[in-house]
Amino acid sequence: MVSLVTTLPKEGTATEQEVEDWLERLAERRPAEDVALLRQAVQMARVAHTGEGAPDGFDKFLSLLHTADTLDSLKLDIEPLLAAILSEMPGHRDYDAGRIRSLFGPAVAAMVEQVSRIRELSATGSEGADEKGVENLRRLLLGIANDVRAILVVLSKRLQLMRRLKRVPLDVQRRVARETRVVHAPLANRLGVWQLKWELEDLCLRYLEPEQYKSLAKQLDGKRREREAFVADVIRRLGDACAAADIPVEIHGRPKHIYSIWKKMTRKRVDFEQVFDVRAVRALVDTVPQCYEVLGIAHSLWRPVPGEFDDYIAHPKPNGYRSLHTAVVGDDGKPLEIQVRTRQMHEHAERGVAAHWKYKESSREDIELERRIEWMRRWLEQQDDDGLQGDLSQEDTEFEARRIYVLSPHGRVIELPNGATPVDFAYAIHTSVGHRCRGARVDGHIAPLAEPLKSGQKVEIITVKEGGPSRDWLNPHAGYLLTSRARNRVRQWFKQQDYDEHVAIGRTSLEREVGRLSVPKPDLEKLAARFNFKTPDDLLAAIGRGELSAIQLANTQMEKVRRDAAEQADREIPEKLRRKAPSRSAGGSGQVVVEGIGDLMTQMAKCC
Repeated sequence: MVSLVTTLPKEGTATEQEVEDWLERLAERRPAEDVALLRQAVQMARVAHTGEGAPDGFDKFLSLLHTADTLDSLKLDIEPLLAAILSEMPGHRDYDAGRIRSLFGPAVAAMVEQVSRIRELSATGSEGADEKGVENLRRLLLGIANDVRAILVVLSKRLQLMRRLKRVPLDVQRRVARETRVVHAPLANRLGVWQLKWELEDLCLRYLEPEQYKSLAKQLDGKRREREAFVADVIRRLGDACAAADIPVEIHGRPKHIYSIWKKMTRKRVDFEQVFDVRAVRALVDTVPQCYEVLGIAHSLWRPVPGEFDDYIAHPKPNGYRSLHTAVVGDDGKPLEIQVRTRQMHEHAERGVAAHWKYKESSREDIELERRIEWMRRWLEQQDDDGLQGDLSQEDTEFEARRIYVLSPHGRVIELPNGATPVDFAYAIHTSVGHRCRGARVDGHIAPLAEPLKSGQKVEIITVKEGGPSRDWLNPHAGYLLTSRARNRVRQWFKQQDYDEHVAIGRTSLEREVGRLSVPKPDLEKLAARFNFKTPDDLLAAIGRGELSAIQLANTQMEKVRRDAAEQADREIPEKLRRKAPSRSAGGSGQVVVEGIGDLMTQMAKCC
């Protein structure tokens, strides 16, 4: 859990003295000008929110102070603390963004806006969402917050909500916990902010798997004294051995996280006693060689468990996580986990630089997202070095995300390339919506259809019942379309419209010529096959485009009619008129008989 030494009450309301004591505690390690800004922000929030309760009945002003207190424990600079205290102001009737900007600076004002926008997002649809939908929600959070500190404010606010979740109905508990599990806890994991991640995960398990949570908590608490005595003995023995080897070392019992234990039990199908890190210690030294020396000492004191040694110093995880992990068998025959790392490695691991989200979540790799998170890690790492926010404007430009994530009115997350417009968004929703698009509202305001969208914006498309796209949308200089999907849909629509028009023209032309020649309408199926067209409409479209003559087809039909008439007439000749010509018999007169004609005088030519 997040380690806090606070003078703030856990619930109820904070008295003026309690708030003053809290400010005095922060003043012990912060410059006077920072504390003065904090006092000003606290006063503004107190005036705005006094008497206001959150949906769960918790005092809103006290919740804001707890959020700032959590951020203070992460050793962040003053600006995110100010943003946390002022984060509910955008929903207040007296909200003035310009005033916040003038009093606290543009960075704080921007964070307040970003946090407010993120707070409005609903991931409740993620209850049945697939991994892609959940991933888009996480990316949307990253896309909105150009300043990583805004994300940390959001995570801290979510932690306050989870801590007081017992106040709300069971169905709300499960919904919020599920949302936290699939969005906020993995995001804390990606940023490597373990102090937030661990507590968020434990609280999620408490509300999503209450029976298993209670069982594990009971087992941990039931053998707590026995376990603490065992760990204390391990710390003493390992510390004495390191002192004898002249190795300065700091050894602690490692915190037990119920969610981590539950996940290992589930994944490895083992019982509580077989999970190695139920009993665990962590040794911190100054140098890398000392890490291996302490490891050797540990293996000389206790028998190592085969196959349970990982050297993340020689072979760091892809995200940069570094430490030695080993498991040994204690004197009582039960497993014990030992981690050894330098103090610098430990600081980075605890503060968020070595986020190992790939290892934990098994999500598919995304280079652009990884680069953006790497930029966030670098910001946090610079915080470690000098306690100040360094000038990373060049890196900010270099690692600017190439994708944006915008919302439909119903909260659906739509992924688009950077620079996409409301028209691109409309076609991403549905082809029909794109065709009928006539305008757009972005965050409630009418916006030009060629205006590029930004991550986190809520877009509503204004449509007509019937209609089609504008040919202007295909003009690359007009800037209406960026995505090939939308452009292809528009081209297909016009191609289909032209096709239908040509079919109609061809049909009219053919019917006119057929009527002029007074012949029956042709069988278009047979006619299309004769001229090698797939369908009758393709034949008619060719006529409409002038590729085929309607006169030619009408004449073809007329010739067919004549042939059919001749064949029919031939079939109708009376059989009685079909007389077989008499054969010439020997000694005959040699008279020629013409079939069908009687009494005709004939004379044979000499050549015959």
